[in-house]
Amino acid sequence: MKQLAAIFMLTMALTITGCASSVSEADKIEYLTYVSAGESVPVKKFTDSQGNNIDLTESENAKLLVLFATWCPDSQRAMKALQASDLILDPNLDIIGIGREENKEALDKFANEYQINFPLVADSDRSIYAKFANAGVPRLILLDGENHIVKTIIAEGDNPLAQVQW
Repeated sequence: MKQLAAIFMLTMALTITGCASSVSEADKIEYLTYVSAGESVPVKKFTDSQGNNIDLTESENAKLLVLFATWCPDSQRAMKALQASDLILDPNLDIIGIGREENKEALDKFANEYQINFPLVADSDRSIYAKFANAGVPRLILLDGENHIVKTIIAEGDNPLAQVQW
């Protein structure tokens, strides 16, 4: 019974903390966003988990960058919501998932499990994530066709896509 109570408390703590790396991290760290609307996106080139190069400057589409972690319940909920949304079908939108502290194997497994049909980028050392924020996933970064930031969203809660509007 004590084990069950401990697991419940840990699950609740992770849910409440917005998927910080740990409960103690969430207690100490204020979520900071390092980019603002109107700024140019700080990273324009990626390599996805399949080895494909992605250059944001090669597309005039709007873009949605999803910074997430495979283990995070809020990230899982956001990915499920995204997969169920019309955004996934929009030919004028490029979606790229960036797995914070994730490797290729974890991303491939996650993509298979969640039926992800857009590129996933492994950010094993947080070098990409660190250009956007200090803590907290999932984060949605909305870009216009010229790769300027339109909006940043911490997509926690039951309706993670509610604020997604260009």
